[in-house]
Amino acid sequence: MTSTANAPASGGGSASQPDHLGHVIFITAAAAMGGFLFGYDSSVINGAVEAIRDRFDVGSAALAQVIAAALIGCALGAATAGRLADRIGRIRCMQIAAVLFTASAIGSALPFALWDLAVWRVIGGFGIGMASVIGPAYIAEVSPPAYRGRLASFQQAAIVIGIAVSQLVNWGILNLADGDQRGEIGGLEAWQWMLGVMVVPAVLYGLLSFAIPESPRFLVSVGRTEKAKEVLREVEGSHVDLDARVADIEHAMRSEHKSTFKDLLGGRFGFLPIVWVGIGLSVFQQLVGINVIFYYSSSLWQSVGIDPSSSFLYSFETSVVNIIGTVIAMVFVDRIGRKPLALIGSVGMALSLGTAAWAFSFKSGTGDNISLPHAQGITALVAANFFVLFFALSWGVVVWVLLGEMFPGRIRAAALGVAAAAQWIANWVITVSFPSLSDWNLSGAYMIYTFFAALSIPFILKWVPETKGKALEEMG
Repeated sequence: MTSTANAPASGGGSASQPDHLGHVIFITAAAAMGGFLFGYDSSVINGAVEAIRDRFDVGSAALAQVIAAALIGCALGAATAGRLADRIGRIRCMQIAAVLFTASAIGSALPFALWDLAVWRVIGGFGIGMASVIGPAYIAEVSPPAYRGRLASFQQAAIVIGIAVSQLVNWGILNLADGDQRGEIGGLEAWQWMLGVMVVPAVLYGLLSFAIPESPRFLVSVGRTEKAKEVLREVEGSHVDLDARVADIEHAMRSEHKSTFKDLLGGRFGFLPIVWVGIGLSVFQQLVGINVIFYYSSSLWQSVGIDPSSSFLYSFETSVVNIIGTVIAMVFVDRIGRKPLALIGSVGMALSLGTAAWAFSFKSGTGDNISLPHAQGITALVAANFFVLFFALSWGVVVWVLLGEMFPGRIRAAALGVAAAAQWIANWVITVSFPSLSDWNLSGAYMIYTFFAALSIPFILKWVPETKGKALEEMG
């Protein structure tokens, strides 16, 4: 699935403000609800980790497999969403994702066995994978050219808001259960409510999908030209030459090369060099350990002696830092460029992770009786927040921007698919390995993440291209 971002814009007025910018923002925000669910579903498990461990009496390795099960669905959903959207439309795909999110929330809240919980997480992951592809593509296709960059940022903003809201909801539910993740509320344990509450945003996402128009590109592809013009008039304004815009879309679709896996081959090491750069960006984004914070932060703080209620509050506070960092990235990504922002983030992450590794080396005790000295505990908390801040203001946004811009048009779709697959695989590796690594040596785990953050610096300097200010057609 490709976007009209690849098509040349017509008419000198395309940079003008559309007649109904507020309506365009509503459409974009509604589509970005998929990103909100992406963030919410990815992070909500954070609050249930220790309760699931206790409820089903499982070790770290089995627990990690359940936590990471969603990522299997993510990979499948991302792989199939593009072709499905080209067949049935972007809106129908959003509605399917909403149904999957809803089913996953209900099933995850009422599991009868550990494998049952894992299956529901795979189903939810499929919805995440679909949303991760459909949302950005749809937003690019309905956004006026002059606003595309800022509106595209809605997806990442929605993801980090979803993460923050899930942490806040988890904290509220935990308080209702008197600080006990397995405390009973209305016949269900607290952790079950945490997973089940996702029904609310999932249903809202489905309802909003009925209130927004289909993508003009899809409408043109199925011969509904007049409806496409109507949507273009809504989102780009009455000043736009609608016949010319439709002609642009048709021309782009006729001239598009449907990239395949074969098109990515030809370099000394199999893939073309630019494809390896995309894979490297995706992998580094995950190997710095960012999802350890969002999947396991509550469990992490409890493992060093912080009580559950406080650990949930710290996790929410970290999510707020994530939002702040994302806003900073949205402001500066077009001002100072992609590479400088990525470099700032890499340096900041390496220093923060190294500091956290040092603090965690002072952990003492075993089992449930673990603690950090006060000074090191404060240092670890501050370092974790700085790590999230530097990630959010750089790699959290920059990687998605670069992956959307850096590939030549003839291989863009296939290359994006390979890069996205690499990202989900790296995410799975980090998610599965952390519980066992932290049992082995928590400080050592953070030293591994520090190493990858430091290694990303020469990677950026030597291989990552700067795409700021370049048209997509210039990527050759």
